[in-house]
Amino acid sequence: MGADPTAIFVGLGMPADVTTDWLDALTDGFRDECALVGASVAGGDISRSDTVVLGVTALGDLGGRRPVTRSGARPGQVVAVAGRLGHAAAGLALLQAGRVGPDVVSGPPADRSGAEGRVVAGDGEIEEWLSVLVDAHRRPRPTYACGPGAARLGATAMLDVSDGLLQDLGHIAEASGVRIELDPDAFPVGPALAEAARALGADPLEWILTGGDDHAFAAVFPSDIRLPDPWLVIGRIAEGQGVHVAGRADTRGGWDHFRNSRG
Repeated sequence: MGADPTAIFVGLGMPADVTTDWLDALTDGFRDECALVGASVAGGDISRSDTVVLGVTALGDLGGRRPVTRSGARPGQVVAVAGRLGHAAAGLALLQAGRVGPDVVSGPPADRSGAEGRVVAGDGEIEEWLSVLVDAHRRPRPTYACGPGAARLGATAMLDVSDGLLQDLGHIAEASGVRIELDPDAFPVGPALAEAARALGADPLEWILTGGDDHAFAAVFPSDIRLPDPWLVIGRIAEGQGVHVAGRADTRGGWDHFRNSRG
């Protein structure tokens, strides 16, 4: 909604036999991620549970600005994204296909000495590309600054892409009462996505449009605003309803927590 992150509260349920090393690693992770945006762990609660359960509440400061909601898109405006799209979905596909080993390393760059993980299939540059995708699935890297940055630029509607671009933009289209028209040629397909698609016989655009968990930002801006990097214009707002790709309504959606299930 365009707020600057300030603090998180953590609710933690865990078995009695959880090791202190595991807890130290967990709290280090919270501390390090909060440090990226100048926030802190302000409190929370701990209770005993048969399984590990984590609930996180994040707080932010709008600095007097109005929140950027899903309902502000208007015809004539443009749709733009900031951050990676399709990488996490491609990484998951590689894992599910058994194209990577189980010991892919994930962690902050400083902890990895430049390594993105080990891939079984391939070597050299291809190995590095596929490892980047697996790492994107296992450790998302949101472009946090783009949220409040978009608000300051004048975004009229915004959300993060967690369940798939088509599905999440569908929320903006519904809340704003508009049609979103996407240009499939506007999405760059880098070498990592291209190589993963070749290896799995997949269409990289499918990952970009329907894959979630990259936590990129999608926002709507007035057409006269000059958007800086990393914002990329991918479509426009028109009269009507739903999300359209290359002129056709697209209902493929993405992940729906109340309809999808994993067996």
